[in-house]
Amino acid sequence: MDLAATTVKPQRGDFYAWRLLATSLSFALFGLGGLVLRLLILPLLGLWPGDRPAHRRRTRAAISRAFHWHVQFMSRSGVLTYQVEGAERLGRPGQMIIANHPSLIDVVFLIAQIRDSNCIVKQSMWRNPCTRGAVLSAQYISSDGGPDMLEQAAEVLREGQTLIIFPEGTRTAAGQPPVFHRGAAAIALRGARVVTPVFISVKPTTLTKAEPWYRIPDRRVHVSLRVGEDIALESFNAGTAMPIASRRLNEHLHRLYLKELASS
Repeated sequence: MDLAATTVKPQRGDFYAWRLLATSLSFALFGLGGLVLRLLILPLLGLWPGDRPAHRRRTRAAISRAFHWHVQFMSRSGVLTYQVEGAERLGRPGQMIIANHPSLIDVVFLIAQIRDSNCIVKQSMWRNPCTRGAVLSAQYISSDGGPDMLEQAAEVLREGQTLIIFPEGTRTAAGQPPVFHRGAAAIALRGARVVTPVFISVKPTTLTKAEPWYRIPDRRVHVSLRVGEDIALESFNAGTAMPIASRRLNEHLHRLYLKELASS
């Protein structure tokens, strides 16, 4: 007797329909929030007295608070759960924060933890009407990849700013380990006082590269951010040419993230 082959589809539990609706609301609110920042909040902040650095700090604080509220909305609406370990060690002067990039919302979670941070952002953010005002006012750095960008990033670290960098340059391909470009290591060696890794895990995966926002997982996502131990730069740049030191630091970071993410 022949048995008919059947395909068993995974069960979409965990309030799938509601999570899809809440996810769409999250994206709509993000865009609306960007416009409100650009058209209302940032112009009002610009009217307050103070020099350019003071305006920059107020802008970054407003963005951090907006991202905090956005994380709270995603959490309380049931889109995801999250956990952050070691956030109190983020935001130090001259600190370069290095993070892997498994999802579109990584930067939202990171900036939400730090009141005043700089960030290297992709060029499309400067053209998007929902984000252009914020990235300009916050004086973020465009990721054009040129030597001027590397020097600009190193300079803000030497000034004492906190800088967030995703060394992959783009989101991690689904099912693949992170691959870091050497530019982040070069920036660290040129200007950072301290380098702090942040290990980000998103399970099940969502909003990965080339994945549409509406393709949500069958169960609720859990986002985990874990702040690692500071990396001493002296052992990499002491008496060593910059290209060699950058390569050694980049290789160290790659091994570190492979180890830490495998155990998360």
